Amino acid sequence: QVQLVESGGGLVQAGGSLSLSCAASGGTSRSYTMGWFRRAPGEEREFVAAISQSGGTTYYADSVKGRFTISRANAKNTVYLQMNSLKPEETAVYYCAADTRTAQAMRVIGQDLLGYWGQGTQVTVSS
Repeated sequence: QVQLVESGGGLVQAGGSLSLSCAASGGTSRSYTMGWFRRAPGEEREFVAAISQSGGTTYYADSVKGRFTISRANAKNTVYLQMNSLKPEETAVYYCAADTRTAQAMRVIGQDLLGYWGQGTQVTVSS
């Protein structure tokens, strides 16, 4: 059983940056593809980014390409999401997920099929 705990959320002005972390315990994170998702108020949860077990392959939602970077430190069982040039519409709860499927699969499969989720961390971008 893997437990995921997100941190690093907060309040930032539009155009600013935040770095999120997701610490995994109860398992070895290097065995899992890791991903970030978000749910804005009144919206469905959406894919943001995913990274393969080795960290060699990444995928991003089109809306965040060039501004967000997902990375991982397997020795620390931690995955990160660096978010730059944030926009007010990106105000959301950001969730970390882990699964044994590939990063490409994590991007497209139904989220209810993913193995593990964190509780989420709130990101608020003010205009």
